[in-house]
Amino acid sequence: MTGVVEDPERNLILAYAPAQGRAGLAALLALDDALAKLLRTTREPALGQMRLAWWREALEKLDHAPAPAEPVLKGLEAEVLRHGVTGASLVQIVHGWEVMVEEEELNPEAMRRFGEGRGQLFAAAGVLLGSTGDPLAAAGQGWALADLAGNLEADAERAMARDLASPLLGVALAARWSRGGRALGALAHLARLDLSDDAKSAGAPSRVGRLLWHRLTGR
Repeated sequence: MTGVVEDPERNLILAYAPAQGRAGLAALLALDDALAKLLRTTREPALGQMRLAWWREALEKLDHAPAPAEPVLKGLEAEVLRHGVTGASLVQIVHGWEVMVEEEELNPEAMRRFGEGRGQLFAAAGVLLGSTGDPLAAAGQGWALADLAGNLEADAERAMARDLASPLLGVALAARWSRGGRALGALAHLARLDLSDDAKSAGAPSRVGRLLWHRLTGR
């Protein structure tokens, strides 16, 4: 799944975020990156479940104890919890990723649960960024499923994820996004561009131009 490597589009989107929530959005994306890496580097489902259980417990503990010496948790403690987002609410993101190790077959229902859980990142980020009236649920779920589609090997599963992601992103991007939410709207735009049959590579001028137009207009 998505990695943390220097990503010019990610950096551009973070630059679009309101200053007060920029570091928090980066911290939430770092959590998602850490969970994605966990899945990429774990071959045994039982081990994957154990490692994800550690993250669930660690996130819940943030609400009543200092974060341990783990960079992602420290970042969440410093930049996310201070905005009123609880560690317990972030556990839903882990639940989304758990679908990938719990299910032997990725059917539409399993993919929906993945999208709903992982997509909670947008709900948390919306609090930090001051997003008002934006379609965060549809955008978050569509973003999660589009990324999933881009990383599945089986043609049938990839098509299934694309079919689920496309209408969600259509709903999300039919709206005019508030200034606070435009960094998240930009993530949704990139997700829809990734689904297109003639998808350009990351950083292509057409993709950057689309992000700039969204930043200026909310569309």
